[in-house]
Amino acid sequence: MPAERPVIERRILTALEAVPPRIPVVVGGCGSGRTSLLSRLSVRLGPDTERIDVERVATTPEGFLAAVTHAARCQAPMADPDTADPRAARAAFDRVCAFLAQARTPAGRSVTFLLDEALEIRTFQSFPGLRGALREFWSALCDSPNRFVLSTRFVARARRLFRDAPDRFEFVHLPPLSPSEVGATLARIGLGASDGERLELSRIIHALTDGRPRYVRLLAEATAEVGAGDPVSALAAQMAPDAPLSMACRFCYELRLHRARGYGALKAILQVLSLEEPLTLTEVAHRLGRTPGSTKDYLSWLEDVDLLAVRQKRYSFADPMLRLWVHLHGQTTPPSEDDLAREAQEYAVTRFPYMESGPAVGPAVIASQKSRRDHSWGLIEID
Repeated sequence: MPAERPVIERRILTALEAVPPRIPVVVGGCGSGRTSLLSRLSVRLGPDTERIDVERVATTPEGFLAAVTHAARCQAPMADPDTADPRAARAAFDRVCAFLAQARTPAGRSVTFLLDEALEIRTFQSFPGLRGALREFWSALCDSPNRFVLSTRFVARARRLFRDAPDRFEFVHLPPLSPSEVGATLARIGLGASDGERLELSRIIHALTDGRPRYVRLLAEATAEVGAGDPVSALAAQMAPDAPLSMACRFCYELRLHRARGYGALKAILQVLSLEEPLTLTEVAHRLGRTPGSTKDYLSWLEDVDLLAVRQKRYSFADPMLRLWVHLHGQTTPPSEDDLAREAQEYAVTRFPYMESGPAVGPAVIASQKSRRDHSWGLIEID
């Protein structure tokens, strides 16, 4: 069950009720809950709402026009019979903008459009005459009496592309879940025999997942299935090929790499950083065997799709769980059970020092802390 974000929902509803309405842009990474948030908003806003997954249907302007107008319940404005051939990219894009700006419900009321992955509109800029498609799209939304909520998983790109956007757009960032919100998620799935145990588990799962909602849900469900209240053992099992958490990491990894330039070189950099981070530009270039100039381009492309973060000129994974996955699965053979157990324990050791002070952690964590003091071990057993 996706985590609820009532404070963020209220902020979006307040923006929509302003005069004139503001246009919220919901920004969050893979598994941050953007789509679930739009689903709940669709229910709250009622039948005058149209939800469109732009990423699914943003093929050509003509294909996008056909998909949107066919699926919508609202009425499209009548096309001018003197307009250009609707099969042409330019004319189709103009009609898409007119539809979103002028559409009405069967009762004649304005429409609220929830546009998931709205930045996919920029793919139309490669078609003839549509170099400024994104700005034209913004203008159509701002000039419309309809209301709009946009979302995107690409945080860095959104900041850059909306730098000069009209003031009507309001960024709404989806932050990680707090430990208390993780605890609420555990309560909904019945994990934890008591409040104290649930508090302990919420702190551990929050530390392991960095508070990312999809990871929290998947790891909590796996921990419940294990039955021993041991999230580290559950994490080891979930990092296996084809396990739900592993597949979620793989989806994020492949999707972002395919949206960036330099696929092979970028994978190589991620493998380098999965072994050691943070690293400077010079250190990455040396390990990669490339010039600093070309390496700087590669690193900027990884930042552009939110795979890397840079602090004080040192690069590291933006998502620590994804780093663990790359370390395990960036090899010639799939990880063994021993590999999964060992790496999950070592990952836990790096995460638990950042937990807030609270009740003592469980047996798996104690074993992890012991292993940090004693580096003579080989394989670590997880109770």
